[in-house]
Amino acid sequence: MCGRYAASRRPEDLAGIFEIEKWEPEETLEADYNVAPTKEVHAVLSRPLKDADDPRPVRQLRTLKWGLVPSWSKTPEGGARMINARAETVHEKPSYRRAFAARRCILPADGYYEWVTGKQERDLEVEGKKKRPRKQPYFVTPADGSVFAMAGLYEFWRDRTLPDDHPLAWWVTCSVITTEAETTPLAVAPKEGPHSLADIHPRMPLMLTPDRWDAWLDPSRTDPGDLRGLLAPPPPGLMRAYPVTTAVSNVRNNGPELLKELAAPEEGTLF
Repeated sequence: MCGRYAASRRPEDLAGIFEIEKWEPEETLEADYNVAPTKEVHAVLSRPLKDADDPRPVRQLRTLKWGLVPSWSKTPEGGARMINARAETVHEKPSYRRAFAARRCILPADGYYEWVTGKQERDLEVEGKKKRPRKQPYFVTPADGSVFAMAGLYEFWRDRTLPDDHPLAWWVTCSVITTEAETTPLAVAPKEGPHSLADIHPRMPLMLTPDRWDAWLDPSRTDPGDLRGLLAPPPPGLMRAYPVTTAVSNVRNNGPELLKELAAPEEGTLF
């Protein structure tokens, strides 16, 4: 699962990392250390430029809304629930299969947050002494400090209640593809806490290593059978995870302090 992530890299840095050919400074976003569903996010995608004579796909940095709204949906209300698409079924689910075949993107991140219920808290819950156990958030990020390139899909949705020339007539939304979490040891594991991503949560965002970026973004590749090969998990041992402040649990909190590594899980949330 991916329900929250951090994205602090500057647009000009992303342009260099992903060899972006086109991006509009007025459309770019500020650093966000607590990206939540329905927020606008940066996405890397390849498609022909609008109103351009050249039909060649151009790699672009675009601003999309997180929470995919299928083109055939009557309303956009379900988008907040469609923030993740499962790698195992993305090729066949009606909400995602068209986007999987033709509209794939990369969602750049520093890493993602996931919450773990500590053993002490679970024991209290089992004993009936606590209905809502505290959960310790962990930040999962590439151990080498590189960008976390999450595999994503994007879709266009037309708001038929608005005229064609209205700036909000078209919505462009996206979803993060998830896969089974790694059971192999983390590259760097906390002293007290999980030793693999599967210890944190059974799902994780599908991270694309740089050798897959071109193929993933290539809109000429439309065969689902061929594309499914790109959904293989990345090599194990690339990630680290560490505990961060529970302040990240409130979406109103935002800032680089949310990424600060704690020496140990907060009191009452030991793993």
